Amino acid sequence: MPSTLDALRRPLRDLRVSVTDQCNFRCPYCMPAEVFGPGYRFLPRAALMSQQELQAILAAFVAMGVEKLRFTGGEPLLRPDLPDLVAYAKKTLQVSDVAVTTNGWLLERSVDALAAAGLDRLNVSLDGLDKEAFREMTGRDLDPERVLSGIRAAQARGLPVKVNMVVQRGTNDHQIEPMAEWARAGGVTLRFIEFMDVGNHNGWSPERVVPAAEIVKRLAARWPVRAIGRSYRGEVAARYAYLDGKGEIGLVSSITEPFCRDCNRARLSADGKLFTCLFATSGHDLLGFLRSTRDPRELVRFVTDIWQGRRDRYSEERELLRATGSRESKIEMSYIGG
Repeated sequence: MPSTLDALRRPLRDLRVSVTDQCNFRCPYCMPAEVFGPGYRFLPRAALMSQQELQAILAAFVAMGVEKLRFTGGEPLLRPDLPDLVAYAKKTLQVSDVAVTTNGWLLERSVDALAAAGLDRLNVSLDGLDKEAFREMTGRDLDPERVLSGIRAAQARGLPVKVNMVVQRGTNDHQIEPMAEWARAGGVTLRFIEFMDVGNHNGWSPERVVPAAEIVKRLAARWPVRAIGRSYRGEVAARYAYLDGKGEIGLVSSITEPFCRDCNRARLSADGKLFTCLFATSGHDLLGFLRSTRDPRELVRFVTDIWQGRRDRYSEERELLRATGSRESKIEMSYIGG
């Protein structure tokens, strides 16, 4: 199906959908506890997309050429009807690639329903195996073994699992090699993510970024690797295979090696706002539009106009914006699902 192109000739192929703004972790790079504490007011139920409304919006994006769909949050497993949404995407809309990104805490109890719904794969956020590092990176006094059990349960059901590790210098960078060793032994694809300046409260600074090239160098010193390149246009992870055949790693380097030129992703917040960049400052109210028109055809035209005007390339412009002193407030990662 021909896809809608933006102003820089980038197609719309990939949609990230936040199904809730709530989460059971308080990861400092996403939902720091000092901001998202007990007094924080999450979205009221009436503001969230209902299952029927979300289905209508998903259908509009598929009509525009979306081929990949990922359900995120907050923590998506907190939404009880998530398996129904997965089933609708797979069985009704026939989306070829449907995934869920989760912190894994509720995965073991959810994996059977997700597999039965037709889920294609899982991404699990795990920033360290060491208990101290895990607690610091989740903002909770929890044991990572529960997440590991969820990953094993998913593998037992035949679901491919990728693990995402956000790396912060001085916090969990000592976990790079242990995480790689665990992933190699367990048949898990591990992706390292540079600490990004998403949102406004995560304490980001360039000094806390561990560049992707440094991570590759460290791992290659122990397990030689070779670059295997990206498998399709728009894939964000640079991929390397271990020479001994024990899997591969991916590196998402939005800071040191921006990939804006091939970005084909749109993001939908839990209250139905469309964001055309992870670093956006504002969104477009699709849910409000749908509730006012009740016409799916009009929704397709509305989204098409938004995407065709898209010029976002924040990561390529980051240094210029910093140099000119731009301080425009960005949307929080937890709101649009990363």
